[in-house]
This record gives sequence, structure tokens and C-alpha cells, in this order.
Amino acid sequence: MNKFLKIVGAVAIINIAARIFGFLREMVIGYQYGFSFAADSIFTAYMVPNFLYLVVGGAFTTAVISLYTRKTTDQAEFVKQSFTIVLTSGIVMTAVVLLFTDPLIKELYENNKEITPEAIELTKHLFYWMMPSSIFLILASYYSGLLNVHNKFHLSSFSILIYNVAFLVIAVGLSFFIGPIAYGVSAMVSAVIMIYFLIAGYRKLKSHPIGISFKRDMTTRDLWIMVVPIMIGGGTIQIYAMLQRFFAQLLGFGESAISVVNYASRLTQFPQTILITAVTTVIYPILSRKEAEDDHESIRHLYSKGLRYLVLLMVPVSIFAYFYAENIIQVIFEYGNFTKEGTKLTTPVMQIFVLSMFFLAANTYITRFYYAKGDSLAPVIFSIINVFIVNIAVMYWMADSTGVASIAWGTLISSIVNTLLLIVYARFKYDLKVGGGQPSKESIKLLIPLILIGCITYFSSKYLVFDYKWITFLVGLVIFGVSTIGLLKLFGIQEVEEYWNKIRGKLKGNK
Repeated sequence: MNKFLKIVGAVAIINIAARIFGFLREMVIGYQYGFSFAADSIFTAYMVPNFLYLVVGGAFTTAVISLYTRKTTDQAEFVKQSFTIVLTSGIVMTAVVLLFTDPLIKELYENNKEITPEAIELTKHLFYWMMPSSIFLILASYYSGLLNVHNKFHLSSFSILIYNVAFLVIAVGLSFFIGPIAYGVSAMVSAVIMIYFLIAGYRKLKSHPIGISFKRDMTTRDLWIMVVPIMIGGGTIQIYAMLQRFFAQLLGFGESAISVVNYASRLTQFPQTILITAVTTVIYPILSRKEAEDDHESIRHLYSKGLRYLVLLMVPVSIFAYFYAENIIQVIFEYGNFTKEGTKLTTPVMQIFVLSMFFLAANTYITRFYYAKGDSLAPVIFSIINVFIVNIAVMYWMADSTGVASIAWGTLISSIVNTLLLIVYARFKYDLKVGGGQPSKESIKLLIPLILIGCITYFSSKYLVFDYKWITFLVGLVIFGVSTIGLLKLFGIQEVEEYWNKIRGKLKGNK
């Protein structure tokens, strides 16, 4: 577990740097275009390529890792077969979407009477630039999976950093000359840079060479059987993001709706994505090997321990983000064309999204254990029920009473139900227990400091508000950090004690 946490920590650090640059891109868009249709067009055009990268590319990567580690797999042949399938699939899907770009955009903006012809044309042009990058992004996800199989986790994470840095620098630089279209050009160029870096990294391994093979056997059949369910079951967060932006327009919430949803969800996805990407990048290859070795005890231990770490990390962060939502938006976004009115629109939506952070992270984490068990059907069924039925039903049901906030409510309610279904089914089907057999007093011991952290953060957010937004944020962050660490240590939380003892040991060793 300690080695696992060290690897996760290293990957998390690279992911933090990568996500910061991705987040900076969102901040620059907010500064340049605020809540205008130009901002909506950029977010809308990037929605599909990003979806294909994370969901389709991620599904192929997960399936390839599972099959590559099987004892019966001819790895050399499978690398060529899987590369051919991934490349062909990326090209076909990209071509189909490009072919139907015009009717898709018309359908998307049909209920929005405020949209101008210029905004529609801008979205189309951005789409034509961004969409071809999907092929390179899907291949990048595939190469990342191969690198992870060989324990080169840092290379796959570093490639995301390179992508986000290139995307930001190129987009901002070109925007002074060609306007919003710069983000489309940048998406394409940065995807090419990313795939080049990954190909170079894989070649250095001197592993099985990549090539073209149209040979079909049981392994390729199993690949297809796994990919489709994983797209639905494993891409929950990305599917949510896609539906959020689609229904923000479809329900006719008007100008700025997509931007409000995007800014609010991005703020909550930032800590959530950093953690869960780091954990799943490392954990899935390990889980696949443990399952191949029939080491069920280690899998059960990893399951319960990992969920506990999710609680320790995600719940305090969610508490801070909820009570300091308005201040966080002010500090990060409220510059240039992102006005105080924009902050007021975004704050309540962000607060609802914050409440779903832990559940979305837990869904992604638990789903990986199902895949390691070879069960991709159960997560798919649960996702279909919650993402496509519960989520959409809540959005329609609450649209009139809560407006654009109904998008966030749909995500929250459906993600909670999905988490409960995954936990209950895993308990009875695979004997995976949330508490790992620990006495209930351990859960209570953890619950008390979390409640106290919530109370302290609430009062500091209400009564320690200063004229300068950065002072409010920094004071709140210090109080939150000190109270969180202090209370968790005071109540003797095992994980905190372990790290405290390690730090003390290292300090003594350096003297």
C-alpha cells in the first residue's frame, strides 16, 4: 500500500501541474470572452473531441490493459491488432461526427432564440478544427495505456501536461491574431504534439512494435465485448459533462447557460479529476495483475482502504469548496469580461456540483474493481439507469423551478444513487466491503472531525470576509488546512498518524 501511495502521489503531482494549465485555459477564456456566445462556442466545439478522448479512448485503454495482462494473450500480435482497431475506430467516429456537424449544431441551438447566425458559424468553424484532433487524442489514450502496463505512469501523465501547456500557449498567442478560432487550431496542434511525445516514449521501451494487423481472434472479440460497456460504465463523469452542456442549450436556458455550467463544473472537476486520474492510472494495472494472480485478499484490502482515502481527501475538499464557492469563483475567474454578475450566476450551480464530487470519484474508483473482476455489465446497467434516466428526469423535473441549477441537481442525485448501487452490489457479489471489516466505531471516529471541519469552515466563510478577495481566500484556506490536519490527528485517524510518523522519521533522519 505504501508503494502504491508513493506512485499515486508522484502521478498526482504531475496531474496537478497538467490540470492547472488546463484550468488556466478556462480562466483565460473567461477573461477574454466571459459569458458570451464566443465562450459558449469554444466550450461546445471542444465538448465532443474531449468526450471521445476520455470516454472512447479511456474505454479502449482499460480493455487493452485487461487483455494485455492475460496469460493467454499473444502480446506482440495483440499490440498490432488493438492499435489497428483503435486507429480505425477513431477515424470512423471522427468522420461520422464531421459529416453530421451541421444538423447537430442546428439541433443543439434549436430552442435558443437568442443565438445569432455568427455564433452558429463560429461554433461550426471551431468544430471543424477541433474534431480531427479526436483521432490523435484517442491514440494518445491508447499509448498511455501501453506505457502504464509497463509501469511508466509518469510518461502518460506528463503527456497530459504537455498537451495542456501547448493548448494554452498556442491558443492565447494566436487569439490576438485570429480570435476565438485560435482555440480550434490550438486543439489540433497540441494533440499532434501529445501523440508524438507518447510514441517517442513507447519506442524507448523497446517493447512489442506497433503496427497494422487485421487478424481477428478470441482476444479481439473480447476487446470489443469489453469496450462498449466500459464506455458507458467507465465514462460516467465525461458523459455527465456532455449531457450537462447539451441540456443547458436544449432546455433553452439562454445565453451564458453553457458557460455557467462549464465554469461551475470545471471548478469541481479540478480536485476530483486530479485525485481520481492519479488513482485509476496506477490502480487498474495493479488490480488486473492481482486478479490474474487470484489475490482476492489484496483486492479487498485495496478496495476498502482506497475508499477511506477518498473520504479523507474528497470530503474535506468538498466542505471548503462548498462554503467558499463564491470566493473561489472571484479569485479564479472574476477578471476581465467575467463580471460580478457572472459570479452570482455561477455560485449556486457550483455549490450543487460540489456535493457530487465524492460520489463521482467513488463511482469511477469502484467501477475499476468491477472491471478487474471481468464484470463490465453491472456498471453499465447502473450508469444507464442513473445517467440517462435519473439524471435526465431530474433535469426536466426541476428545470422550471431551479433553472440552470437543475443541470447540477441531476448530476448530484443520480451520482448518489449510482454510488449506492455499486457499493451494495459489490458487497453481495464480490464480498467487497466498504469498511473492510473494521468496527463501526472507526467510521464514527472519522465522522466527528469531518463535522467539526464543516462547522469551522462555515463560520470562517461567514465572519472572516475581507475587502480584498485574495485575503479572504488565503485566510480561509489556512484555517481550513490547520483545522483539518489538527482535528484528524487529534481524533487519531490512522492514515494521518501513519504519515505524521513518517514525516517525523524523515526529519530525525536528516538531523
